[in-house]
Amino acid sequence: MTATRRMTVGQALVEFLAHQWTVDGMHRERTIAGVFGIFGHGNVAGVGQALAQLHSEEPGLMPYRQARNEQAMVHQAVGYARMHRRRGTYACAASVGPGAANMITGAALATSNRLPALLLPSDTFATRTTDPVLQQLEHPHDTGLQVTDAFRPVSRFFDRVQRPEQLFSIALAAMRVLTDPAETGAVTIALPEDVQAEALDVPVEFLQDREWHVRRPQPEAGPLARAVDALRAARRPLIVAGGGVLYSGAEQRLRELAEATGIPVATTQAGGGALDWDHPQYVGGIGATGSTAANRLAARADAVIGVGTRYSDFTTASRTAFQHPDVAFVNINIAPFDAYKHGTQLPVIADARETLTALRAALGGWQVDAEHAGTVAREKAAWDATVDQAFAPSGLALPGQAEIIGAVQAATAPEDVIVQAAGSLPGDLHKLWRVRDPLGYHVEYAFSCMGYEIAGGLGAKRGLLADGDERDVIVMVGDGSYLMLSSELVTAVAEGIKIIVILVQNHGFASIGHLSETVGSGRFGTKYRMYDGRTDDFQGDDVLPVDLAMNARSYGLDVIEVAPTADAIADLGRAIARAKASDRSTFIHINSDPLRYAPDGEGWWDVPVAQTSQLESTRRSRAEYETQRAAQRPLLGSPAAATDEGARS
Repeated sequence: MTATRRMTVGQALVEFLAHQWTVDGMHRERTIAGVFGIFGHGNVAGVGQALAQLHSEEPGLMPYRQARNEQAMVHQAVGYARMHRRRGTYACAASVGPGAANMITGAALATSNRLPALLLPSDTFATRTTDPVLQQLEHPHDTGLQVTDAFRPVSRFFDRVQRPEQLFSIALAAMRVLTDPAETGAVTIALPEDVQAEALDVPVEFLQDREWHVRRPQPEAGPLARAVDALRAARRPLIVAGGGVLYSGAEQRLRELAEATGIPVATTQAGGGALDWDHPQYVGGIGATGSTAANRLAARADAVIGVGTRYSDFTTASRTAFQHPDVAFVNINIAPFDAYKHGTQLPVIADARETLTALRAALGGWQVDAEHAGTVAREKAAWDATVDQAFAPSGLALPGQAEIIGAVQAATAPEDVIVQAAGSLPGDLHKLWRVRDPLGYHVEYAFSCMGYEIAGGLGAKRGLLADGDERDVIVMVGDGSYLMLSSELVTAVAEGIKIIVILVQNHGFASIGHLSETVGSGRFGTKYRMYDGRTDDFQGDDVLPVDLAMNARSYGLDVIEVAPTADAIADLGRAIARAKASDRSTFIHINSDPLRYAPDGEGWWDVPVAQTSQLESTRRSRAEYETQRAAQRPLLGSPAAATDEGARS
């Protein structure tokens, strides 16, 4: 007879999660490190009671952590998962209605980034006896449709526990997706509030330790051989390293391949850290926010080896980056969906580390020719000099963002982690930040969610601390993103978790302001200004009297304000040194000039411009847009603007 225990659905689920383990080779860790939760009537008697009971019976078996915002809970889980290379994450429990809805943005972010997060939104009564309950969504055409159904398009897995007996199959299926490197993302289990508290007989087997082994498939012989043939025939190959390199732990294999063959390496936002900035084969970020070195090499590349990349529009410069008419794409990816992008006939559907190891062996002594090697060296040296110049202090009271990044770079340790997500900072960091550690560059740029920075940085710090790693996490954030979601600073203070937040205040949305100019809209609606009743807009010169430093101080952080003087950059460096020496979270405030831009990397981003307009600025922008768009590469064939001679020269 099967041994069972009488438990509620909430109790069984929480204890089940406490016994799940991810195994990756010789590495073994808890799949679910803990549970973030904000309780309401939808989950306080279910998951909330279960956490309280387990905490009293076996403290530490399933840690519970408070949060101040449901979206931020998911961001923390994602930040943790990234630092653990997708092998561990957190569960996030929210109440019914608005609590659940607040997690949807976080779910989309997790799925877009292919990073695991387990979401446990509460649902209305399965019995419907008391319909409509508080915070229930009602649709007359479908009374069963609820807020949690909105998780379906943003989750890699979704199911609803309508009856207690469904828990076992749903929980196991959820863990399979959560730990699968090709499938992972937001995994959502909707829990009706009555079902959470219902009892059932739970097989003891369900509650025992269970291991989930990460798949690391080796490349098949045929696709590998075809890839090798394409590379041997290439004269100007280029590697594009994405996040899959880091999640596979393949950075050493990438370095060995680059050194053995001389193939230059460019990185996506997610791939930052795949190769140190000063490695001879590293040519910087690629695409819309890339370096001139990477983009010039991409334009002439006849073979592109994409390793663990989704090929987003920023990576491909909206499909204008690769101009050679006969360029071949060798796409190494564990996910077939990504491996087949760009219409390639050379997909290698396998683990990045295993494939790079096999590729190096198969290429033998093959190397790029001296001409290509010389071009790589010259382009890299030129871009490095450009960055040096951009980092040089101007002596202005309002420094440009590039100077600020340079000061942060100089004041931080090689192993420190920089965290960012939205606005103009991700693009400038992609161009300028000199990554010196595989985990040192943490920029969420798949969903590029304003408000991720502080919560994601806190999650990243949790991930480091879980491994006994005391390195500093530096969150850089603009005032626009800070105002979106800063409440998890309270969480950092409450738990004594140290992060360093550097707020770059430019009194508006600097990134979209610049973009607004390029599409001919003159920064309309992008400035933080007092409302002008005479002109009925916010385009005046009176900045808002908002004191963000005081706001951070009210949360309980140590605050350092850098005054707008000629010594602002030097003062920023000293402020960072103080923050690093402290054991408390520190908030550093500095003002910047949003019109002092980082150097151009010769990348383009396709943002459509109005085809017709009464504004002369918009008409000029449309003409420029048409010129740039002519270089876009179709799915099949060559760019309309490319010529055989120009692309091959």
